[in-house]
Amino acid sequence: MTVILLRHGRSTANTAATLAGRTPGVELDETGIAQALALVDRLGELPIAAIVTSPLQRCQQTVAPLAKTLNLEPVLEERLIEVDYGEWTGRPIAELLKEPMWKVVQQHPSAAIFPGGEGLASVQSRAVAAIREHDRELSAAAGQDCLWIACTHGDIIKSVLADALGTHLDGFQRIMTVPAAVSVIRYTEQRPFVFHMNDTGSDLSGLAAKHGAPQQEAKTGVPGGEV
Repeated sequence: MTVILLRHGRSTANTAATLAGRTPGVELDETGIAQALALVDRLGELPIAAIVTSPLQRCQQTVAPLAKTLNLEPVLEERLIEVDYGEWTGRPIAELLKEPMWKVVQQHPSAAIFPGGEGLASVQSRAVAAIREHDRELSAAAGQDCLWIACTHGDIIKSVLADALGTHLDGFQRIMTVPAAVSVIRYTEQRPFVFHMNDTGSDLSGLAAKHGAPQQEAKTGVPGGEV
């Protein structure tokens, strides 16, 4: 099973440099809308079996054009929702840089619990559980290997990638993901394989072939049997 982790397009909060969190009504800006439309050209020819998304508006807006093209109904997944930043929600990033907790978030995120919100360790736990659960269920339902999309938020994607890479959560700030970027993970019985990270432009058509070669991969330990 191969999941395309898609970060939502650029939002009004990204433009304003505020920590949106779960603030309602945060939409894609003009650039974000264009990014969502561009995903149709980039991903629309792939054999996508399902689209799972955070329930927040900016994620639903991001996948809407692609879902329409593929004739798929996006599945809302609460466990892929943005981090609950508690009292930090809606505040300017420049202001948060002065908070003592900011250094903890950057240097020791596994210990970071946002005031009035949730901890990043809990975020990783729920997000990884959601991705792996959907991966198993989609595989079982299809009776074969398949390709699917999970649209979510930056810190969520970084935490899932850290798990797939076997990296401690304290290293997840070394991972970058910009708006509308994709990261690709293939889960196997042996281990996850990370194909792409923070990718905004490469040709992804090869995924249509790679996701259908589980036996070769299991023998070689290399995705798709590539060397």
